[in-house]
Amino acid sequence: MTLMEPPSIPVRRAHDGLELPAIGFGTYKVNGFAGAEAIRSALEVGYRLIDSAFNYENEGIVGKAIRESDVPRERIIVASKLPGRHHQYDQARTTIEESVARMGLDYIDLYLIHWPNPSQGQFVEAWQALVDAQRQGIVRHIGVSNFLPGHIDLLIRATGVTPAVNQIELHPYFQQNELRAYDEAHGIITEAWSPLGRANQMLKDPTITRIAAKHHVSPVAAILRWHLQLGDVAIPKSMHRDRQRANLDLTGFTLDEQDMRDIAAMDNPEGYTFGQNPRWHEEA
Repeated sequence: MTLMEPPSIPVRRAHDGLELPAIGFGTYKVNGFAGAEAIRSALEVGYRLIDSAFNYENEGIVGKAIRESDVPRERIIVASKLPGRHHQYDQARTTIEESVARMGLDYIDLYLIHWPNPSQGQFVEAWQALVDAQRQGIVRHIGVSNFLPGHIDLLIRATGVTPAVNQIELHPYFQQNELRAYDEAHGIITEAWSPLGRANQMLKDPTITRIAAKHHVSPVAAILRWHLQLGDVAIPKSMHRDRQRANLDLTGFTLDEQDMRDIAAMDNPEGYTFGQNPRWHEEA
């Protein structure tokens, strides 16, 4: 396959120099050889950020796709995440090493703590393990996922190291304005998981469909363009090459101020898609 040049997608920059394209490729439930083919396809059409996790059980497939891709390794940013059951320091260090080995790569570009699991009270230990793995050189940048400002404050006070990324649930039904403002104030890139929310529901929302029709684009494109203009990094997923390409094709139109106001009005502060509130949600 001929490689396509990545489209003109904005770049987000963190306080530590990390640069991420504003659209990445999610790999939740992207598994097996079909998953490897989907990731290779995503790289071919222009994605350069590939998001994985230990608990997705696909780090091996992600690494295989990257190794077999014609895209030079140094142009690919691959991320993974530490699961909740391995927050204890020694377990965390071993798990990070296992992630690197499973991918068959010399390093992972970005490694996150997947959930704070506050009742365990070990996420600061886990963060110290990430800090030390970064110093070792097996991960290049470190961050968190689903962390609230209070959680991040504890990390900074304990280690002096601020996360480069905070990956959170973020979509028009759940816009997380205060958390995004906190991230921005600390030089933290906000990444959006589930950027389309409950896609089957949101893609039929009258506000979204009206805005999409106004700009002669799909509802998916309208939502991803909203993320682009909001300033976060969205990580949609698709196994299909045409949809992968379409999810990157966002530069031919712009949402106007009224569009942005209309989508802002869709926000629900309790709009969790799966009820996973990080104040009490516990990941295994």
